[in-house]
Amino acid sequence: MWSKTNRVLNTIYYLKPIQFFYRGLYLFKSKLTKNLFLKAKNIPQSVKLTFYKPIAMGKLYEQNEFTFLNRSKYFKQIDWNFSEYGKLWCYNLNYFDFLNQLDISKGEGFNLINNYIQSKGKLKDGLESYPISLRNINWIKFLSKYGSTNIIDSFLYGTYLRLTKNLEYHLLGNHLIENGFSLLFGAYYFRDTSLLKQAAKIVKTELEEQVLEDGCHFELSPMYHQVILYRLMDCINLMKHNSWPDNGLYDFMEQKASKMLGWLAMITFQNGMIPWVNDSTEGIAPSSQELFEYAKRLGIPWKETKLGESGYRMVRRSVYELFIDVGNIGPDYIPGHAHSDTFNFVLHVNASPVIVDTGISTYEKNKRRQIERSTSSHNTVEVNGRNQSDVWGGFRVGKRAKIIKLIEKDNEIKSCHDGYEIIGVSVSRTWKYSNDQITIIDEIQGMKESFMAMAFLHFHPGLTPILKSNTLQVFPVEISFNGHDSISLKDYYYCEGFNKTKKARKTEIKFTNNLVCSIKSLH
Repeated sequence: MWSKTNRVLNTIYYLKPIQFFYRGLYLFKSKLTKNLFLKAKNIPQSVKLTFYKPIAMGKLYEQNEFTFLNRSKYFKQIDWNFSEYGKLWCYNLNYFDFLNQLDISKGEGFNLINNYIQSKGKLKDGLESYPISLRNINWIKFLSKYGSTNIIDSFLYGTYLRLTKNLEYHLLGNHLIENGFSLLFGAYYFRDTSLLKQAAKIVKTELEEQVLEDGCHFELSPMYHQVILYRLMDCINLMKHNSWPDNGLYDFMEQKASKMLGWLAMITFQNGMIPWVNDSTEGIAPSSQELFEYAKRLGIPWKETKLGESGYRMVRRSVYELFIDVGNIGPDYIPGHAHSDTFNFVLHVNASPVIVDTGISTYEKNKRRQIERSTSSHNTVEVNGRNQSDVWGGFRVGKRAKIIKLIEKDNEIKSCHDGYEIIGVSVSRTWKYSNDQITIIDEIQGMKESFMAMAFLHFHPGLTPILKSNTLQVFPVEISFNGHDSISLKDYYYCEGFNKTKKARKTEIKFTNNLVCSIKSLH
């Protein structure tokens, strides 16, 4: 469908010059900086920091057994480079989130930290800047509770030196801002003004860019929005309860956190779930409720905001909540967590999921990952078996669909995208909604005789849809179709988290030019 050359050119076209520069720079000097963190001299004296009721981690560790991403592993001797479960699992092992679970003892925590330091000559993934950033935050939280040692502080400060020389400007996005948050923790822990200066520069610049006007994190993943908001509030906790001149950074961060909370309040369903659009699933980030409660403890005010720049909309009526995506893939230069899902939607009725996003179960660069990012895994329209946007390589996007028209009225949204212009086709979708009914109208222009359009509806695994003629009964709604060529029910895999799927049912509706789908509540 896409030539390799066109795919690569359409992918790199959107990258920023700074990304090219740092990719080349880090490739050149990678061997030179391999052991930089081991050569730290003149280690500053660390201080015990105060954190007021941070969010505690769930159970991740017990007696040398670690559980991440719904997979457990027991070690006789801990292998910090364990790769059998994939890179993301190894990353989680190196994050040390388990240091902040409620039932871990002081002795267990120090044993794990010292074991890690003793393995310093063998570490691989743990030396990358992203796990360094997250691990150092977790270590500092733990050490501020129980005290530290010269050996631990030496190792910790050395990894900060390594981080300052390997900031993730080649990736940007959530990676770079996590670098900045971690540097802020290091600055306060070691009372290091140099680290504070670097942290403030990154955090201010990246928050300004990464938090959109409506409060959404710009990678457009509700899960990563929760992750970044959580880390931002940890930094607010740090600064609020440990005095040190901040040059206005605290107020700036609180304002951004307030906007992010407002957006999260708008898109969180009544039952507490978030839409699993783009790379989103359960078990990775704190829940919306946990984040709202944390914000209250920290005294961060917020109010629901008007959804805009994110491209997401939430329609709430007495019996249903309808989440709609009428936005572009974003940001252009870091679309790694984006899916080919323009005009996707999610529907909850009476606070229960009915039509759902399929979610994600892996970050491995495999067939499963490609399927989960594809157009056919979302509640939208596919033309001629092609993806709207060219998702590939696990975290790459080549040519991507753009919104070319958006009209919003009180009870109606209509939009058009150009994802199929390469084959001379344009796609528009209209949502009309009343108190008890939603009508979705799909219009395809430029269709050829050999082309076929397919609309998809994915149902929650707790539901059993029954097809009767042109009507689909799936309590608590009834769905009727007009303009279709055929309707079929098939199985798909609903992702309940990483490495955890469950069979569910979906509907495939084949049509040529126009399709009308009417969803009516049975209550």
